[in-house]
Amino acid sequence: MAEDKKMKVKKGCLAVRVGLENEEGSFKRFMIPISYLHHPLFKELLEKAQDIYGFNSFGPLKLPCSADEFLHLRWQIERESPRCHSPNSSHNHHSFSFHSC
Repeated sequence: MAEDKKMKVKKGCLAVRVGLENEEGSFKRFMIPISYLHHPLFKELLEKAQDIYGFNSFGPLKLPCSADEFLHLRWQIERESPRCHSPNSSHNHHSFSFHSC
């Protein structure tokens, strides 16, 4: 965990801890753009985090999914980012399942 503290959070980013409580050493730290907070898939994950951890926590935001699931979510968000689509794109289909929740 000392290694995690060495990573500085860049402006416009947020540190999150991803992992499952029941798996030993399963938490990993990621930096994500603050813009993720507005994405429907990420909002779904935030609601699950609220249900599990509540609002009172210290340190990086804890997200209740495996690192692999988080990486897949991040890939989906990046794939749907505005720079990857034309301005006339109407792609709004969002589906993601968190098997661990």
